[in-house]
Amino acid sequence: MSIEQATQKIKACGIIAIIRGGFSAEDMLRISAALLAGSVSVVEITLNSPAVLEALPKLRAHFGDELLIGAGTVRNTIGVQQAHDAGAQFLISPNYDSASTALSQSKNLLHLPGVFTATEAQTAFAGGCKMLKLFPIDTAGAAYLKALRAPLDDIDFVPTGGISAENISAYAKAGAVAVGLGSKLVVNREQSAADLTQRAKQLRELWLEGKNG
Repeated sequence: MSIEQATQKIKACGIIAIIRGGFSAEDMLRISAALLAGSVSVVEITLNSPAVLEALPKLRAHFGDELLIGAGTVRNTIGVQQAHDAGAQFLISPNYDSASTALSQSKNLLHLPGVFTATEAQTAFAGGCKMLKLFPIDTAGAAYLKALRAPLDDIDFVPTGGISAENISAYAKAGAVAVGLGSKLVVNREQSAADLTQRAKQLRELWLEGKNG
């Protein structure tokens, strides 16, 4: 999976489902199947989830090319190496670390560093990252994304933090290429597959409405 291929898969889906916390590898298999049934085909498992390194290779083996599977909360080069060795197809960070992104790029692995300001975005872009996680966006909203994109229209932004059914269309209209969704989509271990699939379908429909509206 090249950087360009992973980039295009994320853009085609528009939603990155974030799995964080005390889910088992079996939970993550079940969750991923339910997301896929709801047309969400990109999943990020954070490195601060206990079962992540066990789950990544199992998900890759089970779903193959149906699902794009990445690792999140990758804060340093150790995390990059761990995630790569476990089979992650893309990486997401809450921060920009030049050594981490350089290592990812040397492995032809898409890496989305976290940025918030125009200066941070330009620094990451100059470091070779064309797609960036805009985080935490809930403190600013879709209007901030639109303002940021005016001078930085050659950067692909993926807003994350506080995205929900109420605002996902607004982010699509403001120019996001995708959004990261955590607890508004993947709630907890007790969540039924039917509820997860229904949420995924609704959010994907709202995303497409915003993109096409």
